[in-house]
Amino acid sequence: MDTILEILIDEKQKGERIDKVVSRSFPELTRSRVQNLIEEKNITLNNEAPITKNYKARLGDKIKIIIKEPQEIEAEPENIPLDIVYEDDDLLVVNKPKGMVVHPAVGNYTKTLVNALLFHCQESLSGINGAKRPGIVHRIDKDTSGLLIVAKNDFSHKGLAEQIKEHSFKREYEAMVYGNLKNDKGTIDAPIGRHKLNRKKMAVRKDNSKHAITHYEVIKRYDKFTHVRLILETGRTHQIRVHMSYIGHPVAGDPFYGPKKVITELKGQCLHARTIGFVHPRTKKYMEFKSDLPEYFKEFCKKQES
Repeated sequence: MDTILEILIDEKQKGERIDKVVSRSFPELTRSRVQNLIEEKNITLNNEAPITKNYKARLGDKIKIIIKEPQEIEAEPENIPLDIVYEDDDLLVVNKPKGMVVHPAVGNYTKTLVNALLFHCQESLSGINGAKRPGIVHRIDKDTSGLLIVAKNDFSHKGLAEQIKEHSFKREYEAMVYGNLKNDKGTIDAPIGRHKLNRKKMAVRKDNSKHAITHYEVIKRYDKFTHVRLILETGRTHQIRVHMSYIGHPVAGDPFYGPKKVITELKGQCLHARTIGFVHPRTKKYMEFKSDLPEYFKEFCKKQES
C-alpha cells in the first residue's frame, strides 16, 4: 500500500523551496529522495498538478507526498563472493572489483553488487532508495574499482546520506590520466549536467547542471601519463571522468570521455576508489578505510616505467 504524507504550509515555511520543506518535515526523506519523488510526479500541489522542483512554498499550500510501495525487482539473491572490508549491524564497506555493476538495470539483471548483497544480507538492507537499489548509499561506475559503503537499515542510510550532502564524507580516488599536468595540485570547479546530444554521457555545462568540485594532486609523473590522487567534494555522476577530460587529461582507458583510440587492455577507466571516511551514524565515531591498488592498476603503472 502506498504511503500518503501531507503538509499544510505555514508562515515559517512560506518562501522556501519545496524539497527543503518536505525533507525538513519528514527527516526520514533525504533531499535527493524528495527530488526523485518530484521527478516521478509523486508530490502534488493543492491536490492538483505535480509540483516542480524549483517551486517555492506559499502560505496555505497543501502539499501531498505519495511514497509508492516498493515494487518487487527481478534481481534475485546470488551467492557471489564479496570482499568485505568492514561490517556491523548498521553498515558494511565493500571493495568492489572492476567490471561489477552496482545495481540491476537494463541488460544487467544478474551478477550485480545488489544480487550479492541480497544473498549476504538477506532482509537487512535499507529501502530509502527503493527496491532497485537496496542499501546503496552512493555508487561507483561498473569499471571503477574500490570502496563502497552499504547501509543495512534506513537509520544508517539517512545518516550517511546527510554526510555526503554536507561534504563531510571522505572519498579519495587514484587514477592514471593522460598527459602531464601543469601543476602538482589543483581544483576543478565546474558544473556537471546531462550531455546535450548523448543522454548516456555527462558534460560540463552552465545550464541544467549541478555544482561539482574535484581536487587533484600528482602522485607520480610518467612519460605519457600521470598518476593522480583525486578528492571529491561533491558526488556527481561520472564526476572525476568528466572533470579530468574537461581539463584535457582524461582517465586512461575511459571509453566515454577519453580519446577515440581506447586502451583496451585496461577494460575501462583506470580509476580506483582508494579511501572512504565517515562518522558512524550510530556510534558517532569517525571511521576510515583504505583499499590497495588492484593488479590492473599496478601493472599499468609498471608498464609506464619500462
